[in-house]
Amino acid sequence: KSILLGLLVFYIPGVLIIMLTTVPYLLGDEFNDTLLSIAVLCLWPLGTGIVKSIVNVFGAKQYHPVLQSSLIQSYYVSFYTVINVGALAGIGLIPILAQYSITIAYMVPMGLLTIGGTCFVFRTPRYVRHPPRPRKGNVCCGGKARGGLRTITLFEIFRIGLLIVPFCVGYNQMPTTFIVQGTVMSNAFGIFDVASMNSLDAISVLFFGSITANYVYPYLAKHGIKIPTTYKFAIGSALGSLAIVWAIFVEGMIHSTYQSTGEKVNVLWQAPSYTLIGLGEIFAVSAAYEVAFTASPPDKKVLASATNIFCVGGLPNMLCI
Repeated sequence: KSILLGLLVFYIPGVLIIMLTTVPYLLGDEFNDTLLSIAVLCLWPLGTGIVKSIVNVFGAKQYHPVLQSSLIQSYYVSFYTVINVGALAGIGLIPILAQYSITIAYMVPMGLLTIGGTCFVFRTPRYVRHPPRPRKGNVCCGGKARGGLRTITLFEIFRIGLLIVPFCVGYNQMPTTFIVQGTVMSNAFGIFDVASMNSLDAISVLFFGSITANYVYPYLAKHGIKIPTTYKFAIGSALGSLAIVWAIFVEGMIHSTYQSTGEKVNVLWQAPSYTLIGLGEIFAVSAAYEVAFTASPPDKKVLASATNIFCVGGLPNMLCI
C-alpha cells in the first residue's frame, strides 16, 4: 500500500505535471513556474523517496530470512543491476526523443511508471507479505533481543552506511569532473563524445553485476564463503580510488599532449575510470542496500533503507557541493 501511495499520490502525478508543462499553452498562456516547482521540488522527490525506500525492502522480504539468507546478497546485486537498465535506456533513448519532442521524452518514464504500478497491483497475490509484528530478535544479523547479544540500533545502521560515503563521493565525479575533463578531449571514432562515455558506467554495472549475482556469489555460497560487508565496502572504495587515480593520470596526459603537440587526447582514455566506478558499485552500493536490510530490526527496515539512501545519495552530494 505504501508503494502504491508513493506512486499514485506523488511519483506519477509529479511526472505527469512536468510532462504537461512541456505542452505549450496547455496550462495557461504563460509558463506555469509554480506548478512545475511543486512537481519538481515536492511531488517527484517525495514519490522517489517513498518508492525507493520501500521497493528494495519488499523484494528482499520475498526470501526467507534464514533458509534463503545467502540469496539476499545476490538479490541486491541483481536489484542494483536492473536499476542501471533504466539508467542506460535513459542515457541512450531519452536524449534522442527529446530532440524531437520534450513531451514524448517525458511520456516514456510516465508510461513505464504506470505499467510498473499496474503490474505490481495485478501480481500482488503472488507476493509474500508479512504483517507488521513486534520485534523479537535480529535473526538475520545474529543479534538477540533478550538474554544475548545487544540489538543493532538505527544510529549504528547510519554509522555503517557512512562507509559508502567515500565511494559515492568518487561516484559523483562522473557527472561533474569527468564531464568537464571530457569536454577538452577528442571524440572517439567521430561519434562517441563525453556524453556517451557516461553510458559505460551503466554497461559496466550490467556486465559485472550479472556475473557477480549469477555466478560469483552463488559459487561462494555453495562453498560456504561469504564476503564480509566491510570487505565489500573496502573493495568498492578501492576501485573508486583507482578510478580517480586514473582520471588524474588522464588529466596529466591531456596537459602534456597539448603542450607538446597541441592535439587533443581521445575520450576513450576515460573508459577505465567509468568501468572501475561501475565495478565498484557492484560491491559498495549493493552492499549498502544489503546491510541496511539484514542488520536492521524487522520493524525498522524501511527507515533503515531510507537512511542508507541518504548515505548513498544525499550526504555525498552535500559534500561535493
